[in-house]
Amino acid sequence: ERELGEQFGVSRTVVREAVRALVAKGVIEVRSGSGLRVAAVDAAVVSESMSLYLRGGALDFEKVHEVRALLEVHIAGLAAERATQDDLDRMRAVHERMRRETGDVEAAARDDLEFHRVIARATQNDLYLLLMDSIGSTLIDIRRENLGSGAAPMTLSQHEQVLERIAARNAAGARAAMAAHLEGVAVWWRAHMADGAATA
Repeated sequence: ERELGEQFGVSRTVVREAVRALVAKGVIEVRSGSGLRVAAVDAAVVSESMSLYLRGGALDFEKVHEVRALLEVHIAGLAAERATQDDLDRMRAVHERMRRETGDVEAAARDDLEFHRVIARATQNDLYLLLMDSIGSTLIDIRRENLGSGAAPMTLSQHEQVLERIAARNAAGARAAMAAHLEGVAVWWRAHMADGAATA
């Protein structure tokens, strides 16, 4: 504290307050006997913070959809270029599990989310999965309503199109299939919201 105070020309009280704030944010750790250390921020913490921010109602569906489309269309193309056989096997397994569980909306919604996560993992870039997790969980309610309304066959068909193109190493086709899938979700949601407003 004394050294930091001298370095920045502030009192030790100011340094202590700054340390408390950084500890509360998880940026630094206080270790007895060894002082202050920069914390290794876990990816799950970053994802959870972003997810909490989005769930706070700061952004509407259209804004989240716009970012999701940009991100996931690119991810689908990279997955077509980089997916391993294990990645493809995982995609198929999640797709088939979702097909079996369409009668259970909660399970199917989780499978839907996991299908998109597996594609992100297939890019071999952990940052894509982190970003997906940050926004993916905010869309779980939309997935539940979508699948509960009878859209499961359409969703499964669109997932299959994406999967086939990734497996064929067709990056442009994978991007186009993902774009079509996400636009289908957006069209459904807009219509669903319009129907809800008309009913209200």
